[in-house]
Amino acid sequence: MAAPSLSIGQQINALSPGIFKTLEKVKPSGTLQARKQKNGTVGFYWRYSIGARSERVSIGLYDSSAPPKSLTATAKGYSVAAAVRAAETLSIEHHEHKDQGGRPALLEAKRAAKEAAAFEAKAATENTLAKLLDRYADHLERLGRNSHRDARSIFELHVNQPWPKIASLPANQVSGVHIAGMMRRLALAGKGRTANKLRSYVRAAYQTARAWRSKASIPEHFKVFAVQHNPAVDTEPDETQNRSAKDPLTADQLRQYWTAIRSMDNFKGAVLRLHLLTGGQRIEQLVRLHTVNSDEAQITLFDGKGRPGKPARKHTIPLIPDALEALKACQPLGFFALSTDGGETHLAATTLSGWAKEVAGSIPDFQAKRIRSGVETLLASAGISSDIRGRLQSHGIAGVQARHYDGYDYLSEKRMALDMLYSLLAHTRKGVTKKAHGKPSGKSAH
Repeated sequence: MAAPSLSIGQQINALSPGIFKTLEKVKPSGTLQARKQKNGTVGFYWRYSIGARSERVSIGLYDSSAPPKSLTATAKGYSVAAAVRAAETLSIEHHEHKDQGGRPALLEAKRAAKEAAAFEAKAATENTLAKLLDRYADHLERLGRNSHRDARSIFELHVNQPWPKIASLPANQVSGVHIAGMMRRLALAGKGRTANKLRSYVRAAYQTARAWRSKASIPEHFKVFAVQHNPAVDTEPDETQNRSAKDPLTADQLRQYWTAIRSMDNFKGAVLRLHLLTGGQRIEQLVRLHTVNSDEAQITLFDGKGRPGKPARKHTIPLIPDALEALKACQPLGFFALSTDGGETHLAATTLSGWAKEVAGSIPDFQAKRIRSGVETLLASAGISSDIRGRLQSHGIAGVQARHYDGYDYLSEKRMALDMLYSLLAHTRKGVTKKAHGKPSGKSAH
């Protein structure tokens, strides 16, 4: 007489640790299996196949104390009947999606849906206009663009503070009307130039967000803004507000300033002479001069102004003898050449500007920025071409040929222009003549 077959409960109790045991088939596909752990606990699994691939899906622990006919899990685990019901649920899901790839495809679809929901939830707080403008300012800073400070200030003072509701809108829901309203507020307050700058920065921020798809150098975090249209292009700048208000120093005022600083036998005087005798470079760039980027022939600055999205441009200025003496008198050490703490931190731009104002004496309405425009005006009056003046002071270089194909450094022409500047400041033209093409020749009397 054949021995009676064991019940499923008995089969589970007889399991050896680590071995999977098929308990019964599951409709519409797969089987229910059990496996005993070394500690004696038993786990249920649904095993199925798709093509040549098979997989076990964990259901839960076996609860031997659960009512045999219970179809739901207890706090401790599953009865056999409850495990069969759970396996059937998995099996039905797999079977219903078999044409799409079965359970693996279903899991991938659920994962994608969860990821999309998480993206949307994050976007609700991360895709606002305020966040876009903040990310753009960060982008400018990473590129080494000094304008990031100006942009942050304008965004905070003229977008976030006065327009909190618009700033909290998704960036791709902001319209040209919104931007125009911000500009109009500034224009009515007599700040037309700031209105134009606000428009320019907002336009560049949106353009950056749009370009992330095709430009590898733009961080992927701009993706969250889903920008398709640039609302700033629907606004118009006030061209009358873009006129220069730099009021250049006259030739006599520049000479008066030079006379005041040329004999100052201290660090302050050396810095001011270096600034003037290198052609009135942008103060924020000059104070960041690295000691390693200076020698007895030239200094190299990095111009953070220019085309949006571009890194800082290398800008080299030759040193005429008196400028070299001024640089040496600054005693460049450490990382920064112009420093009062051994090069650990650079001299503040506001400090240099303040020193210049102190020594300007009776020059009416003096501002340090007038030195730069005064130098260019003085060189223009001496016949130095606009191209050479632009290269000396690192103005924007226009044209494809000039930007991409002209690799000449123009150091000789820059040095001749600085020689001319020194001669004009000293109020002597001895040994200096102007050729027909507008470039000086000969040597100045240093």
